[in-house]
Amino acid sequence: MQKIELDYSTALISQQEIETYYTQLKPEIQCMQEALSQKYRTKYASLNMPFDHQLMQEVESIVAKKKLLNPSTLVVIGIGGSSLGIIAIQEFLQGTLYNAFNPPLKVYYAETIDPDYLANVLRLVKQELEQSNRVILNVITKSGTTTETIANFELFLDLIKQYHPHDYHEYIVATTDRNSALWKLSCDQNFTLIEVPKAVGGRYSIFAVGIFPLGMLGISIEQLVHGAQSAVRDSTCLEIAINHAALEAAIIYAHYLKKIAINDLFLFGVDAESLGKWYRQLMGETIGKEHDLLGNQVFRGITPTVSIGTTDLHSVGQLYLGGPYDKFWTFVFFTKNKHELTLPDMPIFEHCVSHIQGKPLSDILKAVYDGVTKAYAVHQRPYCTIVMPEKNAYYVAQFMQYQMIKMIYLSSLLSVDPFDQPQVELYKQETRKILSQ
Repeated sequence: MQKIELDYSTALISQQEIETYYTQLKPEIQCMQEALSQKYRTKYASLNMPFDHQLMQEVESIVAKKKLLNPSTLVVIGIGGSSLGIIAIQEFLQGTLYNAFNPPLKVYYAETIDPDYLANVLRLVKQELEQSNRVILNVITKSGTTTETIANFELFLDLIKQYHPHDYHEYIVATTDRNSALWKLSCDQNFTLIEVPKAVGGRYSIFAVGIFPLGMLGISIEQLVHGAQSAVRDSTCLEIAINHAALEAAIIYAHYLKKIAINDLFLFGVDAESLGKWYRQLMGETIGKEHDLLGNQVFRGITPTVSIGTTDLHSVGQLYLGGPYDKFWTFVFFTKNKHELTLPDMPIFEHCVSHIQGKPLSDILKAVYDGVTKAYAVHQRPYCTIVMPEKNAYYVAQFMQYQMIKMIYLSSLLSVDPFDQPQVELYKQETRKILSQ
C-alpha cells in the first residue's frame, strides 16, 4: 500500500526552524517508542490499540453474533470521542447519503439531546420495529456516566423493550470502561459488553469504540487496523523524512509562535466533513488548556476550524484570502474518488463556462484545487497539503492515527497535557447540580 503524502514546501517556515522544533520532540518520540512495548501501562496507551489482536478478535466475534439476528438498523448512542470518529469513518467510506439507498443495515446516531432530532430518529426506529425488523443499540460511554448518552440510551432502550419485552438484552451492546456504572448495569441486564481500555482517553479511542459499529456496517476492520499500524510505525520513527506527525506538529507550533493560532483543515470532499469535525474535537480538547504542565495558568490553545472544498470557497474563501494573516491551512486532497462522472459535450454551455465540456468532474475538481493552492502561494498564505491516494479504510485509519499522534507531539511543544480535558467536566458538574434541584 502507498502512504499518505505530506507537502510542506508552502508552509512558510524555514527548514532550520522545523529542525529546531523537531529536535525538541525527539525525547517524546523515544518515549512513544518505549510505550509500544508497554501495552496499556503508559499514558501513550492508545498507540497499542491497533495491535491489540485479542480485542479485535473479541469484537469481530460479537459482530458475527449480532449479524445472526439479521438486524435492519443500528443505533449508535454516544457523544464526542464516543461517536465522532465512528461517524467520520462511516460517512467517509459509505457517504453522507448512505441511508437513502436502502442499505442492508441502516445507521442512526444519537449524539445529542435535541428533542426534535431525537423524536425523528425514534420515529424511524419505531417504523422498523413495527415492520418486525430488528434493531441493534450500541451505547458508548467510556465513563459510563455521560448525561447525554445515558438519557438517550434510556429512550431507545424503552422503545426496544416495547417490542422485545423478554429478550431485549440480545439487541444491546454496551461499550465502556470495566467496572463503570454502565458496565455494572450491563452485567445486571445481561447486555453484551465491549471494554474500552481504561488508560485510553475518549478522543483517542476510535479503534476501541468504533470497531463494533463499523464492523456491523461491513467496513473492513483488517484494513482499518493495518492502516493505523502503519501510521504508528511511521509516527514513532526518529527520522524526520518519515515522521510526518512530528514534522507537521513542528510546523504548526512554529506558526503558533508567530501568533498564528487558527488551524483550518480544508478537505476537498463532502463525505469528509465529519472527518473534519472529528479533527476539530481532537485538537480542541488536546491543545486548549488553562494550565501548562508546570501548573502555570497560560490559557493556551490553537483554534481548529473545518472547511469543505469546493463549497466553502464560496462562503469563507474571501475571508481566507482577503482577511487577516492569522491562519494556517492543511489542505486534504484525494487522488482517486470512488466514482467518476463526466460532463456531456454540450457546446451551448460554452458561453456560460468554457473548457469544461466532456471533461470528468474529477479533472474540474483538481483544477479548482490547483487554482486554490496557487492563489494561496501567490498571496503568501501558509499551508501544507496532505494527499490521500484513495478513499478506503486503510488510508482513513492511517490519517486518523497520524493526526492523533500529531496532537500528542504538538502538546509536548506547547507544554500542555494531551490526555486530560478538565474544562469539559465543568459543564457536567453544573448540569448535575441543576438536575439535582
